[in-house]
Amino acid sequence: MGAEVTVTNDNFKAEVLESDVPVLADFWAEWCVPCKMVGPILEQMAEEYKGKIKVAKINVDEEGELASNYNIVSIPTILLFNKGNVAKQQIGAVPKKTLEALVKEYL
Repeated sequence: MGAEVTVTNDNFKAEVLESDVPVLADFWAEWCVPCKMVGPILEQMAEEYKGKIKVAKINVDEEGELASNYNIVSIPTILLFNKGNVAKQQIGAVPKKTLEALVKEYL
């Protein structure tokens, strides 16, 4: 998990809300097959856009409170945070170009 950061309730504020770059927050779970499909794409984007965006991995099984706070009912759900606020949302496994379009205007 190269440039991605694992986010918990303890470091969510610092890593996501106070980030100086936009954050793609991936709400996922180990047992989720579509999550496993999106995972490598996000890992690739974390490397490609290093310094421009941050990719945060949030395990919904371990961080249920965070998932609840953001009304996560389906996974994977990817929230784009910009300046501490949710700017966009993408639910489900999608191709890389869809995720790149999500962040494009924030780069």
